[in-house]
Amino acid sequence: MYPAIAIESVQPELDGGQWPIKRVVGDSVEVSADIFKEGHDLLQARVLFRALDESSWREAPMRLVENDRWTGVFSVGRNTRYVYSVLAFTDTYASWRADLQKRLAAAQEVSSELLEGRRLVEEARERCADLDDRGRLDAYLARWRSGDNRAAAELAISEELGQVMDRWPDRSDATRYRHQLQLVVDRPAARFAAWYEIFPRSQGTDPTRGATFREAERRLPDIAAMGFDTLYMTPIHPIGTTNRKGPNNTLVAGPRDPGSPYATGSPAGGHDAIAPELGTLDDFLHFQQTAHQHGLELVLDFAIQVSPDHPWVNEHPEWFYHRPDGSIKFAENPPKKYEDIYPLNFRSPDWKNLWAAWRDIVLLWAERGVRVFRVDNPHTKPLAFWEWMIREVQDVYPDAIFLAEAFTRPKMMRQLAKVGFTQSYTYFTWRTTKWELQEYLTELTQGEMKEYYRGNFFANTPDILPPILQLGGRPAFRMRLVLAATLSSVYGIYSGFELCENTPRGAPGTQEYYQDSEMYQHKVWDWHRPGNIIDDVTRLNRVRRDNPALHLYDNLRFLQSDNDQLLTYMKATPDGANVIACVVNLDPYWPQSGWLEVPAHEWGMAADQPYVMYDLLSDERFTWRGNWNWVRLDPAVRPAHILRFERALG
Repeated sequence: MYPAIAIESVQPELDGGQWPIKRVVGDSVEVSADIFKEGHDLLQARVLFRALDESSWREAPMRLVENDRWTGVFSVGRNTRYVYSVLAFTDTYASWRADLQKRLAAAQEVSSELLEGRRLVEEARERCADLDDRGRLDAYLARWRSGDNRAAAELAISEELGQVMDRWPDRSDATRYRHQLQLVVDRPAARFAAWYEIFPRSQGTDPTRGATFREAERRLPDIAAMGFDTLYMTPIHPIGTTNRKGPNNTLVAGPRDPGSPYATGSPAGGHDAIAPELGTLDDFLHFQQTAHQHGLELVLDFAIQVSPDHPWVNEHPEWFYHRPDGSIKFAENPPKKYEDIYPLNFRSPDWKNLWAAWRDIVLLWAERGVRVFRVDNPHTKPLAFWEWMIREVQDVYPDAIFLAEAFTRPKMMRQLAKVGFTQSYTYFTWRTTKWELQEYLTELTQGEMKEYYRGNFFANTPDILPPILQLGGRPAFRMRLVLAATLSSVYGIYSGFELCENTPRGAPGTQEYYQDSEMYQHKVWDWHRPGNIIDDVTRLNRVRRDNPALHLYDNLRFLQSDNDQLLTYMKATPDGANVIACVVNLDPYWPQSGWLEVPAHEWGMAADQPYVMYDLLSDERFTWRGNWNWVRLDPAVRPAHILRFERALG
C-alpha cells in the first residue's frame, strides 16, 4: 500500500537519522514535523518512542501548530538509548463530523450522513479494547438509534462522544516516518557538573617527591568544600623513563624528575596499572571511596599513547608505526616533537585486537568504579573507533561519560560529539570579546549543535594559560570564572586557577604554557596563598547548585546592553520559576557601566512596576523598574552580577 500521508522535516534529526541526539534522565523531548495529505481531511499524529530494550512503542499526542506543522512531547526516564519516530493517520470521525457541522449550518438534509457517522461509531466500538469505553459507545449507539435526526446530530457533534472516538481512531491509513531516530539519554551529571582538575602527585607537601594517593586524600575535603562534584585526575599510570622530559619540557630529565604522566607505561605496567609512586590499586580504590564520601566523582584521563617502555612495545610491535629501519616512530606534530611518546597505528593489520585492547582497558576501569573518562586528543584517532568503543562501553555501563579533549577543527569537534562523546571541550578558552562570546554561544546552545554537543567550559588547562589570564590578573580570573560557570551548565578549572596562577613560560601573552608546569615536575602548592579567589569559586558553585536555571544548557538567551564591554544574558527554567540574569564586565582593567535590557514584561511586570533583583554573589537587592536598567561594575571590586528575579513591589 502506498503511503497515504506525507511526513517531512522531522526535528530533531541529525544527518538523516544517522546520529543520536542527547538528553538526560527526566528531560522532555519535543518533536516536530510537517504532516499533510491531499484533500481536506483532518489528521491525527503521534510521537512514537521506546527504549531499545523495549519491544512495544509508546505514544505521545502531537498537536497542529500552524501551516501543517505538528509538535509533540515525550519524557525519558531511563539512562539508556531510545528510538523515536512520527506516526500520522486520517482522523476519519473528526473529518466526518466537521463536514456534518457545515451541512447543518447550511440547513441541508443529513439522514445519509448520520447513517455513515453511526457506522463509524460502530466500527470504533469493535476496535475498542477498554470495557468502560465500549460501554460508553454502546450507550451512545443506543441513543443514536432511538432518537430522531436532530437528536442524533447533536449527539454526533458532542464533545463527550468525540473524546471517546479520539481514543479509538481508525488507523487503516497510518503512515510512519521513514526513519527511526536515535536518542541517547545520559545521567544528569552529563549536563550539569563542576569539574576540578588535579595532578594527584602535586597534592602533597614534600617538594622532593610526588604525593601518594593516601597523601592526596587530605586535599579532598578542601576541593569538595569549594563545591566541586567531579574530580578529574591526569593519568595515574606508570611513567616511562626512556626520553623522559625534564622541567619545562626540556629534553633531558634529572634523576628526580617524574616525567610527563602522558608518557604512559613502564616495566611496572601500562594503562591498567597504578604508578608505583602513587601507591597500589588498593590505595587508588581507597582514594576513590574517600572522594565519594565527599561527594566527588573521579574522572580518569584516557590518553591513547604509550611510552617506549610500555609493555605493548615488546608484546605487540605490530600496533605501532615503524620507520624504514624498523625502529618505532615517536609522536610528532611538526614542529613539536614528543620523544617520550609512541603513537599507535589504529589501521595496523592487527587493528581489531588493538581496538579491543583499548575497549577492555576502559571496561576494566569502569568495573573498578570509574564512570567518567576524559579522552586526550581523540581527534587523532579514527572516528569509527570512537563510535564503536563508546557504544561497546555504554552497552555495559550506560552511565559512562566521555569528554572529548579535542581543540581542533570545528567539523572534527562536531563529528566526535555525533559519534558518541558525551561532552566536548570548546573554544570558550579563547573567546573573550562580547561579539565572539555571543556568536559562539549562540552556535553552541541555540542551533542544531545543542542537540548533540555539550560544551564543557574549561577556563584553563595544564596546557593552556590563555592570554586573558596572563595579562588580566586576578580580575580576569574572577570574570572568566563567572562566564564559564554560567554560560554553560558544565564547566571546569585546572587546579591553580583559584590561586590566580598565571606565570607563563616566555613573555606574557606570547605563549600559553605555564612556567615550571607540574606536567614535568613535582609541585607543592600553598592552597591558601594571598590573592586567591577560593571564596568566589565556592560561592559560585553554590549559586549554580541552588538555581535550577543554571542546570540547563540550551536555555541561554543574550540580552541587549549599550556597552560592548558588558555581556548580558539570562537563563530561566521552562516554568519561569527560576529566572537568572547575568551581567559580566569583560574588561579586567577598568570599570564599565551602561544600560541593559531585561524582559521584565515577560515576568508579568507592568511598564513602570518596580521589582527586586537579588545579587547572588553579593547578597544585595536592587529595585529595578521596567525593561531598561543601569549597572556599573568595577573589576577590582566585582566583575559581575548574577541576579535572580524575586518579586514585584507594590
